[in-house]
Amino acid sequence: MTMRLALRATLVLCFWSILQVAASAADYPAPKPASWIAKDFRFTTGEVMPEVRLHYTTIGEPTGEPILILHGTAGSGTGMLSADFAGELFGAGQPLDATKYFIILPDALGAGKSAKPSDGMRAKFPKYNYDDMVLAQYRLVTEGLGLKRLRLVLGNSMGGMHTWVWGVKYPGFADVLVPMASQPTEMSSRNWMLRRLITDSIRSDPDWKNGNYTDQPKAARFASVFYGLATNGGTLALQKAAPSREAADKLLDGRLAAPFAADANDFLYQWDSSRDYNPAPQLERIEGAVLAINSADDERNPPETGLMDAAIKRLKNGRLFLIPASTDTRGHGTTGFAKFWKEQVRELLAMTAKRG
Repeated sequence: MTMRLALRATLVLCFWSILQVAASAADYPAPKPASWIAKDFRFTTGEVMPEVRLHYTTIGEPTGEPILILHGTAGSGTGMLSADFAGELFGAGQPLDATKYFIILPDALGAGKSAKPSDGMRAKFPKYNYDDMVLAQYRLVTEGLGLKRLRLVLGNSMGGMHTWVWGVKYPGFADVLVPMASQPTEMSSRNWMLRRLITDSIRSDPDWKNGNYTDQPKAARFASVFYGLATNGGTLALQKAAPSREAADKLLDGRLAAPFAADANDFLYQWDSSRDYNPAPQLERIEGAVLAINSADDERNPPETGLMDAAIKRLKNGRLFLIPASTDTRGHGTTGFAKFWKEQVRELLAMTAKRG
């Protein structure tokens, strides 16, 4: 009987622990989805679309300090609502407390529920780039939401690169910039070569048919898994997860068998959009405080090149927080876990005066 009571007590404790974790991960106001139409949107190619749908999600009230949070390639704004990200940031008393801040999570142009090739235009959709994507975010914030300034722009991976573009395109608009898992330098080296392998593999797949396919080209799934393992996950973490050939095969088989719902044209456009990214020539234009956050084992932005260190020295008010590599970090994916850097963001916001 004592054993049964002890077991029951243990189960009750486990149950309440699970409930408490779930509650802490969702301890912020309910997200509110919405869409806004940008009229006569002009792309860098010169093409103009009469209407471009921009989907976004907000958390908190518009009376709060506005902050913009930008997602990574092939992601969406709601992808930032994970327990490891939003659950560490948006709750009461947390660094980006949604009762104090007005949090804006846009779906990037070409992703999520924003306008994209798979809506009907397929490969006739304008070949957008990062400047177009940031322009869409700027128009959403200023015209759609009527904001004249932002307290913070924070972005991860592609969102981090977009944050650098925000800094040079709209230098006085945000008090604080936090670009993560990114560098403000020309797309190059392994990062670009592997991105090109994604786009080339889709274009060379006979099933792609210049974007007019009836069945999704299989190359997109394979290229996605290949790129993910080559440039994400962390060397130490992957060694821990797959210390033998059998374990490595099991991990790979699981990745290859996982559902892949992406549209090949959307996927191709998303990765190709980084082709001419290079804010480096204009870094001195940045006015806000910059906290760049990278991981020491980031496969796409390896610190040993010295590129980030050189870029930070050119900023008026910037510093780099480099997360040490360990079996707990995930290489390029490390910054998706806010526990590694949330207190640095809290401190920077407390130290940085509001502009305007």
